[in-house]
Amino acid sequence: MGGMGGISEMPGITGTPDASDSEALATLHRVFGYDAFRGEQEEIIEHVVAGGDAVVLMPTGAGKSLCYQIPSLVRPGTGIVVSPLIALMQDQVDALRALGVRAGFMNSTQDFDERRVVEAEFLAGELDLLYLAPERLRLDATQDLLSRGKIAVFAIDEAHCVSQWGHDFRPDYLTLSVLGRRWPDVPRIALTATATRATHEEITQRLDMPTARHFVASFDRPNIQYRIIPKADPKKQLLAFLREEHAGDAGIVYCLSRKSVEATAEFLSRNGIEAVPYHAGLDAGTRAAHQSRFLREDGLVVVATIAFGMGIDKPDVRFVAHLDLPKSVEGYYQETGRAGRDELPSTAWMAYGLNDVIQQRKMIQSSEGDEAFRRRAAAHLDSMLALCETAQCRRGQLLKYFGQEPEPTGCGNCDTCLTPPETWDGTVAAQKVLSTIVRLQRERGQKFGAVQIVDILLGKRTAKVIQFDHDQLSVFGIGEDLSEGEWRGVVRQLLAQGLLAVEGDYGTLVLTEASGGVLRREREVPLRKEPEKPASAKSASSSSSGRGKAKAAVAELPEALVPAFEALRAWRAEQAREQGVPAYVIFHDATLREIVTVWPTSVTQLGSVGGVGEKKLATYGEGVIEVLAGLAEGGATPKASSPAGDAGPGADPGADPGADHWPEMEADPEPEDDWI
Repeated sequence: MGGMGGISEMPGITGTPDASDSEALATLHRVFGYDAFRGEQEEIIEHVVAGGDAVVLMPTGAGKSLCYQIPSLVRPGTGIVVSPLIALMQDQVDALRALGVRAGFMNSTQDFDERRVVEAEFLAGELDLLYLAPERLRLDATQDLLSRGKIAVFAIDEAHCVSQWGHDFRPDYLTLSVLGRRWPDVPRIALTATATRATHEEITQRLDMPTARHFVASFDRPNIQYRIIPKADPKKQLLAFLREEHAGDAGIVYCLSRKSVEATAEFLSRNGIEAVPYHAGLDAGTRAAHQSRFLREDGLVVVATIAFGMGIDKPDVRFVAHLDLPKSVEGYYQETGRAGRDELPSTAWMAYGLNDVIQQRKMIQSSEGDEAFRRRAAAHLDSMLALCETAQCRRGQLLKYFGQEPEPTGCGNCDTCLTPPETWDGTVAAQKVLSTIVRLQRERGQKFGAVQIVDILLGKRTAKVIQFDHDQLSVFGIGEDLSEGEWRGVVRQLLAQGLLAVEGDYGTLVLTEASGGVLRREREVPLRKEPEKPASAKSASSSSSGRGKAKAAVAELPEALVPAFEALRAWRAEQAREQGVPAYVIFHDATLREIVTVWPTSVTQLGSVGGVGEKKLATYGEGVIEVLAGLAEGGATPKASSPAGDAGPGADPGADPGADHWPEMEADPEPEDDWI
């Protein structure tokens, strides 16, 4: 329930529900410990409870899981949740069971006996929610099983997977249209965190949901600071960023290749930052161990391939860093959205350079997909490049991409707002680059990459320049007015603007149809000015940027209450270790902050705190009161306490409980080459 378009990460505390409240609201209070919905959330739930279909677009961390979990609890029968994330299922079920919800899953990680137990529970009406992968739901045996039980609702999570315009297309999702035909009286709800208008329409069409109501929340994540810096020595730039701003924080670093994942994790570990790799080339045991550590340890950094991105919803991820360019804005938005699910300040950081553009263009060209696929991939990349090269507010660019009107004055919490970039008329520089390429092709019949073009412009007599007599060209040395880094920036931006293209396996540069207008001086070429030195990690930071999990978590607390907060975190960590679950399953940081603010002296008073439902109150209530009583006896007293309703926003009961995980797909993933 994140503060998006009226949907907040944590519902306000408005008092205990009375008899006039809806069953859905009563369930929210009893199970999840919150007393009010906000925005469209209640409307979505009531619509589905009443039997209506819904298509819900809600950003990562906005608590969309509540929109199907509560209908599953309120309506007769079992809620069937279709999810592509096997590793996500176990932890979701564990977290739901901790809330007193009867949940189960069926996937390929279970043996025959385990599946038989779940089947029996479903048929006996003993499950509130059952999680399935789309590949399993496609099986006749699974459909026959479901036909023998009572189904409350079908929830199709990560619904963008049904769309070929989506960034994680899964062919098995195409078969889900059968749900409406085979179970016409069961409501369906399709949910996704990222979808453009085209993806939204395709979801509705392919799932055969023509009468569904559509709910679209705001895509704004104001607590995330977006930063993109010029790539120089990316591993060293990343290290500086982590040391200066996120020392001791949990975070995710995305790389494009397995080799880069391994090298980056090893580099960070060697330099004092605990980091582990995660990619498809690792054996299942290693991946599981690294996933478990990420969930249960504070301050661990996971370095991963972009292909393994879905489903990572750990609440206290303070940063997401990209060392390689994502393939689409949807992918970038979903990946960066894994930061700051607890609504505390967090950073989305990326190092971006010329080779990123060239490599992505080459990958599209050499793709085995048809022409339509290449056009879609190129359109996705063009939008991503526009985001990287914009001189305007990055958050505004993101919101406009998803069809949302941004603030006209900018967001005030991205690098282009905090340190506005300079722009300059790069028309002449562009003409020099294009003319050099024309000379090579027309006079010599040759094609070269960016390095050779820049060397010619700078008048460098390198071995390759001398070998091909390029020092005899009329354009040799005409670019000495700019530095090498500036020329690389010019080439990069020309590629991003479609004024240059990449060709062949070696990434040679060629002109496009639009190049002629520049050479004929029919159009101007505005460019971003390259910084003299690569932007340091601190260059765009402000008082709102992430400065460490512990500091962020207690930012809203009076200093006198910080020791109590830390004592409760230590108690929570011990509980989590004993039960073998992530700490967030016990309580979110936001709940602990509210507890020390209210300072309840009895279990009954503790029950008024947001996020403390009946099951958690019964399980942990006495332990929390005992910790607070011990602190009071030791001289710690509640200072500046306030009513629960003044505690401010925090972690959400509906922030996909148990969703802090690394995903593994039901079907074996496609073999990764060195760039997947």
